Amino acid sequence: MTKPYQRPSADEPAWWFICSAGEIVLDDNNQPPHGRLDDLPLPTLDDYGVVWLGEVRERSCYLVLADYGDDAFAALGEFQSLRPMIAQHDEEMFSMASRAKQITEFISTHRFCGRCGTRMQSVDWELAMQCHTCNHRCYPRISPCIIVAIRKGNEILLARGKRHRPGLFSVLAGFVEAGETLEQTLAREVMEEAGIKVSKVQYVCSQPWPFPNSLMMGFTAEWQSGELHLDPFELEEGDWFNIHDLPETPLAGTIAHRLIETVKSQIDQESEARD
Repeated sequence: MTKPYQRPSADEPAWWFICSAGEIVLDDNNQPPHGRLDDLPLPTLDDYGVVWLGEVRERSCYLVLADYGDDAFAALGEFQSLRPMIAQHDEEMFSMASRAKQITEFISTHRFCGRCGTRMQSVDWELAMQCHTCNHRCYPRISPCIIVAIRKGNEILLARGKRHRPGLFSVLAGFVEAGETLEQTLAREVMEEAGIKVSKVQYVCSQPWPFPNSLMMGFTAEWQSGELHLDPFELEEGDWFNIHDLPETPLAGTIAHRLIETVKSQIDQESEARD
């Protein structure tokens, strides 16, 4: 296995994921810079942390840990949120960018040992931080959560959380708590946020969601019982919507969009079968 902290060679074509304060350098096409060190207007990397992330399309990917407000990379693009990359419909590239952002978050929040307070050191042969005083070792944190599209006949449950901008509705989601299975989390979150019970739960897909370190596990389900009672502390508004008359929903490329499209496909197939 390639060591995570190996240094790139000057003539190696690579993708460069330059991250700082939760943002990443993107070019005019909302892509990370690509090219050789010799050809790109990159500063010397001796003063930066560099992590080998993996490969995309047979090219190495390197994370460069930039300083906040660092303008040394201005010729390559601008520091932006990862969200513009979602609209590119390049799942492989977004996944690698997600990895870069999450590793940046991990390194920046594990400079000191959570057990004894000693400064942590990176491990050469794996992606981890080690305390050489008490031998406490940490790995990148992943916070699992469920996201579920619930249908009721030809309708789907959509809601707008307090962090959503006005007019944007999505499906329900929530974090897994210690000791829970995914199924238990789904049932609890749906009851807490909407006051209903569901059945026929089916797994669909998963997606890393680096805001900042989630792993979204997507499901569909069907309404079983209960009247809709939204949690006012979590949700601003929500309702059952006809699948062919929806408000604004998340962009293509998000797991929420895929789940909504999965429910729409199910309903359309059933309608065609009846006809």
